[in-house]
Amino acid sequence: MSTARPSTPPPSPPSTSSPLGTALPAIRDRDYLLDRHGVVFKVIGDVHPGSHYLGYVKYHPDDKGDRQLFGRTYRQNSVVSKAFGILADRPECYVYSHAVGCVITGVPREDVLTHYSCRQALTALHQAPELLDGSPVGRDLLAIIDRAVSAGAADVIGVTGSFLVGCFNAGSDIDLVCYGPRGHQAARELFADRSLIHPYEGGTLTKLYLRRAKYMSGSSFDTLMKQETRKLQGLTAGAGAHINCEPLRPDGDKTFSRVVAKEVGAISVMARITDHTQGLATPALYGIEVDTVIQSTVDEPDVFARRITHLRSYLGAYTGAFREGDTVYLSGKLVHMQGGQHSGFGIELTPWTATESYLANLAH
Repeated sequence: MSTARPSTPPPSPPSTSSPLGTALPAIRDRDYLLDRHGVVFKVIGDVHPGSHYLGYVKYHPDDKGDRQLFGRTYRQNSVVSKAFGILADRPECYVYSHAVGCVITGVPREDVLTHYSCRQALTALHQAPELLDGSPVGRDLLAIIDRAVSAGAADVIGVTGSFLVGCFNAGSDIDLVCYGPRGHQAARELFADRSLIHPYEGGTLTKLYLRRAKYMSGSSFDTLMKQETRKLQGLTAGAGAHINCEPLRPDGDKTFSRVVAKEVGAISVMARITDHTQGLATPALYGIEVDTVIQSTVDEPDVFARRITHLRSYLGAYTGAFREGDTVYLSGKLVHMQGGQHSGFGIELTPWTATESYLANLAH
């Protein structure tokens, strides 16, 4: 695995180095940050320590990469835990998060050069469509942006992924975010418009299954498709590119602002969803009741099982995936959370694990 090397940052100030980059005071979940080493971080969550913005390496300078940024070759990283290796020469990017309850990665605040806001990107692309390359997928994105703006939803829908920093190519997916209940409703209306986005159905369901099954091993075709079709994703009407939208919590949401998580061990269970109202936005929070403990690293797991009341997921793959009454297979960290409205034991799914993949699969 290649490690990030010191690189030449953009040659001009952030406000002019990229029409998509700006200096906004409010850094939101799924925004991107460029640091002084030329590394682009994807922000995870909205609760950050005073020293860092929590996130992982999304793009880093590497001659073996296939993206161009600032006149250099960059490599894309889509596995969160690989950020530990990429940042091996930069231990200052390892930070303990009391909110998540483990050591994760982040960018020191003083190292941030440019903030790429998902909201700002949508507005910038609408005002300057020439920033897109005119490819079929770029034209599809522009049509979706235009529709969002005309619907008055430009303040609650954003563009993330490769289009956020301008390193997209002809094979790029389209990654959107939406903020709060109004953003979720606006996104649902976009995804229901077949002139813009086609749902996965019929023969394209196999394409969706192959796309997701490698991350959600053990799930059957029918149950995985039931889980996946609840989410905002589909294929663009023109290029047939994959498009998804991740619902995020509204501005100013304080659900996890005072929460402290302490890791107890790891646990795998069968559980029933008792409340999904807080599971429709990332980080997703579901009420659960454990039926059966399958495996655990703690002694007397049944004692804990009776006291486990919730599932929290920083993995966007499980946002909006479950409904009250569903039976799910869960494999994640056993944590004790204090503070806020949801104190007690729970199961947490975090991408910062190098030992195993945490899962939440619909059982039937």
